[in-house]
Amino acid sequence: MGHHEEGGGELLNGTANSDDEEQAGLIEAGRLLFARECTFMLGIAALDQLPPAGMVEVAFAGRSNVGKSSLINALTGRNSLARTSNTPGRTQEINFFDLGGRLVLVDMPGYGFAQAPKGLVEKWTRLVNGYLKGRSVLRRAVVLVDSRHGLKDSDRDMMKMLDKAAVVYQVVLTKADKLKPAELEAVEARTLAEIKTHVAAHPHLIVTSSEKGTGIPELRAELTSLA
Repeated sequence: MGHHEEGGGELLNGTANSDDEEQAGLIEAGRLLFARECTFMLGIAALDQLPPAGMVEVAFAGRSNVGKSSLINALTGRNSLARTSNTPGRTQEINFFDLGGRLVLVDMPGYGFAQAPKGLVEKWTRLVNGYLKGRSVLRRAVVLVDSRHGLKDSDRDMMKMLDKAAVVYQVVLTKADKLKPAELEAVEARTLAEIKTHVAAHPHLIVTSSEKGTGIPELRAELTSLA
């Protein structure tokens, strides 16, 4: 009897081990890709300035001050690749970065800044919407959400825009280190429940902290699998 139980255990462990090995392989591939040189290509303020579609692109979107620059810097292991700024809405351009000749990281201008003049918001919407709709090489958008606030209406608007443009997107919680474990769990559960109601949302939620490095290897692995 005992023998059978052990045998079953081995089988289960066998599948678990192969999954673990696969994940470890992806994490290592992610580490290697994101350790490559990452260089600024160009910033565009109008759709006619878009670079020719070449390598696979991954775009980062998020509310102003969500920690987007810090996350891009943490992913690439650089301190100053994406400029971190305390002035919300300062980056009004879409910025393109070449990661080791294999993947293009696209930093989209932050949204949800209440003080911005109406004309600026309209310009932002046209630029971002135009990029999302017509970009064949855009493989995924990463929508960053501040874990202290959870999903806000401006995030929901962004998600609707992505649903409409049929761009697969992945929600990533930022600044996870700022919450107690129970609070973080509650935000995760609420966010996951809402993601399930969106057609283009990737079902896997990644929780990150740029400061502590939490979730960074997993996000690198996820993005590397697209390249």
